[in-house]
Amino acid sequence: MAGHGSKKVIYAALAGNLGIAVTKFGAAFWTGSSAMLSEAIHSLVDTCNQGLLLVGLKRAARPPSPLHPFGHGIEIYFWAFVVALLIFALGGAFSIYEGIAKLGAPEPIESVWVSFAVLGVSLALEGYSFAIAWGELKATHPDLSPLEAVMRSKDPSVFAVLCEDAAALAGLVVALVGVAIAHFLELPVFDAIASIVIGLILVAVAIFLARETLSLITGESASREVQEGVRRVLDADPRIVEVQEVLTMQLGPNEILLAASLDFDDGLDGEAIETGVREVTAALSALNPSITRVFVRPVSGKRAALSPLAGSPSPSPAA
Repeated sequence: MAGHGSKKVIYAALAGNLGIAVTKFGAAFWTGSSAMLSEAIHSLVDTCNQGLLLVGLKRAARPPSPLHPFGHGIEIYFWAFVVALLIFALGGAFSIYEGIAKLGAPEPIESVWVSFAVLGVSLALEGYSFAIAWGELKATHPDLSPLEAVMRSKDPSVFAVLCEDAAALAGLVVALVGVAIAHFLELPVFDAIASIVIGLILVAVAIFLARETLSLITGESASREVQEGVRRVLDADPRIVEVQEVLTMQLGPNEILLAASLDFDDGLDGEAIETGVREVTAALSALNPSITRVFVRPVSGKRAALSPLAGSPSPSPAA
């Protein structure tokens, strides 16, 4: 399952955003609302983003090859980074531009009841999509707040959708308030202001997502819980005198590479050390199913820098 994320979350968001985008575009052209048009563009971008995440999941699931011996799991992080760029450029920047353009010539909103109806339905659908994404994230990080869970998650198919849905819900509330003020107080300029605020929300979310995915693309380590678990396993082995170094790297949402430099008891012969390497590798792989590649380097405390690498990769699950 290396490279696989949660398709259920993406499909739910894709279906919801596609329907919402079509409805919002119709309402925007009917009412002439700038905030509604910004929301329509936002939903269209989100729909395209879910499609890109599905492409990323498919490509990340390809098996290892001579050119990519550790598989293609990291590619999902690239596509998530592209999603962040699209939210920034097509969602946020366009909404800000549209709002600024309307500030100079604000127009009253026609058939405002259409806008209210569409925004209300959109809030319900986006809320449902958000609940599915949050439920998926909460299952893996039950004790963390939403922000902490997003920052600790290694699966962009979940945390990117959750961030998109959160931005969508915030944008819908802003659009609803802007349209209401523009209509009931007869201040159409607030429709344009709402569009600008929606754009700023999208830009902020895009920057946050770009930061999170960039860290994963550039070789982010496994979570603190995984590293602490690895240390406990190694410290508990009586054959290991000292754990000199433990390195981890996230190769995909469900795939971790682990390398450890271990100082074994000097009383062990070569065969015993080989047995120790195999058993330590098996124990680390059993610790967490995501640890799919394990490399153990037996070293001497005095000659660690000169010791050769002795690796024992665990079997990689079928993609």
